[in-house]
Order: sequence, then C-alpha cells, then structure tokens
Amino acid sequence: MGKDKLKRFAEVDTFSNVVQLDAGIPYKGNWAAEFFKNDQPVVLELACGKGEYTVNLAQLFAQKNFIGVDYKGNRIWRGAKTALEEGITNVGFLRIQIENLTDFFAPGEVDEIWITFPDPQPQISREKKRLTAPRFLEKYKQLLKPGGFINLKTDNDGLHAYTAEKIEELGLRLHVKTEDLYHSLYADEVLNIKTYYEKKYLKDNKNINYLKFSFE
Repeated sequence: MGKDKLKRFAEVDTFSNVVQLDAGIPYKGNWAAEFFKNDQPVVLELACGKGEYTVNLAQLFAQKNFIGVDYKGNRIWRGAKTALEEGITNVGFLRIQIENLTDFFAPGEVDEIWITFPDPQPQISREKKRLTAPRFLEKYKQLLKPGGFINLKTDNDGLHAYTAEKIEELGLRLHVKTEDLYHSLYADEVLNIKTYYEKKYLKDNKNINYLKFSFE
C-alpha cells in the first residue's frame, strides 16, 4: 500500500463525519437523531467512491441528510475532507460492505437511494455482486420508506438493461428510464451532477443511462 493511501486511512479515522465498520451499528434506526442531530430525511449513496455525488446532493438539499457508503476508506477520504473543509454538516460517510446494509439501517429509515456508476460486474458469474441484483434489491426494500425511490446512473448499457429487466420481472414501479440522459428531458440540476469518472466517460462520447424506480 502506498504512503498516500496509508496517510488517508490514518486521517479518515479522525474525521467526525466518517463512521467505520461496527462503529455504525449503534446508529441503526437513529441516524438522523444521533449522528446528524436533527429529524431530516436520510438519503444513501451506495458505492459512493470519492463521495462527489453525496457532497453535491448535500449542498443542493440542506433539508436532507446524506450518507455515502463505501468500503474503501482511501476513497471516502476525499468526500469527507471536502465536506469538513466546506462546513457541510448534512453529509456523512459509512465505511462498510454494502451487503451488510441491513445491519446498520432500520426498516423504513431511508428515504431514497442513489447508485452512481457502480462496478457493473459484467461477467455472468458475478451477477450476484451487481448492486441491482435481486438480493440487493430485497435489502433496499427493507430499508426504504414506502414510496422511496432508487436511482441508478451508469455508463454501462449492460447494467442498465439488466436492471430494467429486473424491475419488470419483479413487478417494481418504473418512474424514469432513459439511455441518453443528457439528450433527454430529465437532466435537471440533480442529474447534472457529474463525478470525475462520468466526466471522463462523456469525453469519450459514452451515453449515460438513468433509471428511477420504487417498490410500490
């Protein structure tokens, strides 16, 4: 491991807006009240990477709480540090494996979920690792409040198509579907947030897919 990564791991451990591993379990059911010290809705970004979407959403919606979830602490470091430097108090980060979400959030505790440019896991043998595979969707269903949305933004056509298929197969409610977000009517200030990697994809003239769906 490089010196920069080691430095970031050490530094992120001191950040007040980062909760790591089992330290997050006591917050289950009480993230708004105990972590954020308010009664605002809780929104998750899964596989948040450097936390760019999480931080930008928090800046747009001061009346909501945002938690970026990822396992890689050296990536979380960037978003957490930005939030601290800019005094953004409605954003936090949780370093856990996403498959363990139900250990950290209570049923109905989450208002909305964002999944932005996750690893598409294209191999058939790795389908279960896709963040929109049925086993993950079942976890999200437990955590989301009735009517809560899931948003998937991806450059990967295969993951987009796979997720659309699962939405239909499982009888979920599809609200928005587009294979070319920035040439659609849906690109508002929220969907216009662009991560570092998305900017690279766009430079390569890749289309950006977007799905918004719910369980009812």
